[in-house]
Amino acid sequence: MPLSEHEQRMLEQMERALYAEDPKFASALEGSGLRTYTRRRVYQAVAGFLVGIALLMAGMVAKQVWLSVMGFLVMLGCAVLAVTGWRKAPKPGEQPAAGAPHARRQGRQKRSMMDRIEQRWQRRRDEQGGQ
Repeated sequence: MPLSEHEQRMLEQMERALYAEDPKFASALEGSGLRTYTRRRVYQAVAGFLVGIALLMAGMVAKQVWLSVMGFLVMLGCAVLAVTGWRKAPKPGEQPAAGAPHARRQGRQKRSMMDRIEQRWQRRRDEQGGQ
């Protein structure tokens, strides 16, 4: 649910007070956003992928099938993490919704779509009922 105007004003006042009290802390909080988190997650996934390749190769050299399979699974998992992290990362000029996880944003979009459908349904019923 989006913030009301009053809540937005309160949040802005709190942010200004935080900047006034401790600008160093406020700027440190500002830099740690979703974009930084997803970038770090993608880098970790790439490093894990390289570890998976090393395990795969070590399993082939040592003729240990289970080690090769583990390496492949590590590679697969890290590739999935990297791709999902890359897709969830906000664009350079884009600001993520404050305090709302991705799943909540999708739910809100679905609700608004349902609201639009209900409004269309009501409009059609009113138009047909008036004739």
